[in-house]
Amino acid sequence: MTVSISAQLRKGVVEYCVLGVLAREPTYGWNLSEALISRGVIASIGTLYPLLARLRTQGLVDAVEQKSTGGQSRKYYHLTPAGSQRLQDFREQWEPFALTVSELVSDTGTADSAERG
Repeated sequence: MTVSISAQLRKGVVEYCVLGVLAREPTYGWNLSEALISRGVIASIGTLYPLLARLRTQGLVDAVEQKSTGGQSRKYYHLTPAGSQRLQDFREQWEPFALTVSELVSDTGTADSAERG
């Protein structure tokens, strides 16, 4: 059984994508899932709520119930200070890491020539 490369990559970054969306503005679960699904980060809303529960348990995300214009209550998720710090730590490490991976998997020979250099 082969796990797709895309699925493995998403698993590694999905929590940071959630933190990144919430850093822009607090939002409720459905909105958050739409932002992630439309970009192919998660497959369905069913995968989001267990992740949000884990992030809440870790103290990275919190939620507040608010009434919507339709009268229903919605749970709005937002970053905690610890969540903001975790996202900042990820941002600082992501770009250099992504550049290194791009160089190593590139078919231009950049990584090989650097090793021989």
